[in-house]
Amino acid sequence: MARLNEQYRESVVPALRERFGYSNPMDVPRLEKIVVNMGVGEAVQEPKAMDGAVADLTAITGQKPALRRSKTAISNFKLRESIPIGCMVTLRRSRMFEFLDRLVNFSLPQVRDFRGVPVKGFDGRGNYNMGVKEQLIFPEIDYDKVDQIRGMNITFVTSAKTDEEARELLRLLGMPFSN
Repeated sequence: MARLNEQYRESVVPALRERFGYSNPMDVPRLEKIVVNMGVGEAVQEPKAMDGAVADLTAITGQKPALRRSKTAISNFKLRESIPIGCMVTLRRSRMFEFLDRLVNFSLPQVRDFRGVPVKGFDGRGNYNMGVKEQLIFPEIDYDKVDQIRGMNITFVTSAKTDEEARELLRLLGMPFSN
């Protein structure tokens, strides 16, 4: 079992029950999944760029990403229908907690001038979105093998009903929010 999963069961659940007054332990919000998405716009002109993005995302998450294809053709961007233009991974259970642990404890502190993640990323339904500007902050990425610096979007999907509950859940799991 992942270290963060044990922390959730032993300390986060009682703290959330006390703070929000849940009578049933199944009412306590939990982290359901983490979705890591990487858009590769240059894959339209250079199809080999997708291979580097897939390799980076596989190394970061430990899971093979699914390719995301374009839905419509846009002639101004030289984009045809069903060309791979991105990749994404959905993490659940132990891989999700291990990824969150590595993100919070190793990767985010390596960001230059890091003062916490913004609080504005909540969507009103208890989910949190954040962006990472480069994949080099993850310890799994070898700097010499990177062909291009790419950013990614990370979405934390929770079962919380409000943003306040989700913010408290993520804060107790170690997410460093800015003040």
